[in-house]
Amino acid sequence: MHKIINPKEFPKDFLWGGAMTASQTEGAFDLDGKGWCTADIIPYRDGKLEEKINTEITSEEIKHALNDKELYYPRRYAIDFYHTYKEDLRLLREMGIQCLRTSINWARIFPNGDEDEPNEKGLQFYDALIDEMLKLGIEPMITLSHYELPIHLTLKYRGWYSRKMIDFYVKYCRVIFERYKGKVKYWIPVNEINLIMQESFNHLGIPSDLVDNVMEAKFQALHNELVAISKVSQMAKEIDSENQIGAMITAHCAYPKTCNPQDCLAALHHNQLENYYLDVLVRGKYPKYMYRFFEEHNFNLDIPKEDLTELSKCITDFIGVSYYASRTVSQKSFENLRDPEDVNPYLNVNDWGWTIDPVGLRCCLNELYDRYQLPIFLAELGIGAHDEVVDQKVHDEYRIDFLQNHLVQLKECIYDGIPLLGCLMWGPIDIVSCSSAEMSKRYGFIYVDIDDHGQGTKQRIKKDSFEWYKHIIETNGSEI
Repeated sequence: MHKIINPKEFPKDFLWGGAMTASQTEGAFDLDGKGWCTADIIPYRDGKLEEKINTEITSEEIKHALNDKELYYPRRYAIDFYHTYKEDLRLLREMGIQCLRTSINWARIFPNGDEDEPNEKGLQFYDALIDEMLKLGIEPMITLSHYELPIHLTLKYRGWYSRKMIDFYVKYCRVIFERYKGKVKYWIPVNEINLIMQESFNHLGIPSDLVDNVMEAKFQALHNELVAISKVSQMAKEIDSENQIGAMITAHCAYPKTCNPQDCLAALHHNQLENYYLDVLVRGKYPKYMYRFFEEHNFNLDIPKEDLTELSKCITDFIGVSYYASRTVSQKSFENLRDPEDVNPYLNVNDWGWTIDPVGLRCCLNELYDRYQLPIFLAELGIGAHDEVVDQKVHDEYRIDFLQNHLVQLKECIYDGIPLLGCLMWGPIDIVSCSSAEMSKRYGFIYVDIDDHGQGTKQRIKKDSFEWYKHIIETNGSEI
């Protein structure tokens, strides 16, 4: 009898690396022809966490931000990666990373988004960046849309709410695919496509005062985006058959608060809403439960028959997943579609209230593989923490502990039979936080001396976790 045994170790071709985004690293918001993007108008605010987060923004607030001289807008300056990328990449390569996921800022390529021709200076920057990565032996993974929508598209067209966005996006992607043919293999069309509640403006670019029903507008915008992704995925293969297209979500798989059947049903519905994006991108059609959802919420979406035909042609090669925390949901909390969340008494939380749940990672990845049967790339994993520099050193054992425990569960996933392509640590170098626009929420293995108000020397300091991750990569996780 032939005995089948799943592998118990990370594959030899497993890609260890890091992930970040243009808007949280580059800075240089007004150089070389770059236009305003959605990230540029989010200010830093002192105070409570909930006061720092911008979920919905009006057109007037956008216009005010474009002219505001009082508040500090961190992502306009970030960590100045636009000028320091060579030195930063060398540090990352010294740590051993084999793959780096970053994004291309749409507003650097098409400053307004609706131009006929791209900005050559913007392309030249990414030429240099990608060439430097390849020179150092770092595999690039490029996200095409990662909260960097040109502001002009939000004010003139209401962002992804307009079907005109489909053509703008396809044109932009064509330029990028043709420019980097043979240089970039892994592509993610849209970052964390399921974050339409928590990152609704950043993601979809809809000014809340220019639509009648914000929630309905989000789902319409998401539909337009799904159609665009289908077109782009096909185009990517036509330009280069070696291109690999990933559909990416942030994994928010939820536990029921209790074994009360109503809580279990709420958790089921929550997880369905988190997965329906992948149902469309992988299976090529809307799941039937979403039609009921739209009807029960009186959402009247414009979904032409030709769109459904287009979606059926979508190509997805792998599932990209970001994982930071799990959720717990009850019948009552699920009534809040924006952010259903109950306290899980079995889990600790970090300084920002995010649950620390390594086993949740294993649960999420198993559920996703069971559902879609596609290879999985852990495209983001990390913990934000307050780091302290003492004598030019950062002792971040809390980060090492967090990541170590999650990698234990990732290894269990391999034994479970899940084909894993790689693991990318979020923010391998400190970057500006997306949700709260602060530097003090640090994820990196490399400390960057910049504070929440943009002050500091910009010095890079290796944390203790730098050597830890270097050893993980050198040993291919064999000692986990």
